[in-house]
Amino acid sequence: MSKSQVVELPVLSLEPVVPCCPPITSAELSQADAEKMAGMFKALSDPVRLRLFSKVASHAAGEACVCDIADVGVSQPTVSHHLKKLREAGLLTSERRGTWVYYKVEPSVVAAMSTMLDLPK
Repeated sequence: MSKSQVVELPVLSLEPVVPCCPPITSAELSQADAEKMAGMFKALSDPVRLRLFSKVASHAAGEACVCDIADVGVSQPTVSHHLKKLREAGLLTSERRGTWVYYKVEPSVVAAMSTMLDLPK
């Protein structure tokens, strides 16, 4: 008999994330918007997290199993820690399928970051 369990991963929100902030050149950020966006950029400021995010974003199927992206030069528990930080920042979503967890980039959050940094042409 197996002692493994299926553990439900926390879901931050089932609602699509809408851009929080207008372009940086259009108005000052509110304190709340600045804190929200800083959390996202902070999550990406670590080289391992940025590599993991890139691996998920560039994966052919639009999603990646943790088994396919864990080769970033750190231990598996460290990979899990970094993926958790990316999920908490709202940059990735995850779904458990059997023993594996699959990750997807949250496109609306990336769009919000891009919109905020967009400069007028």
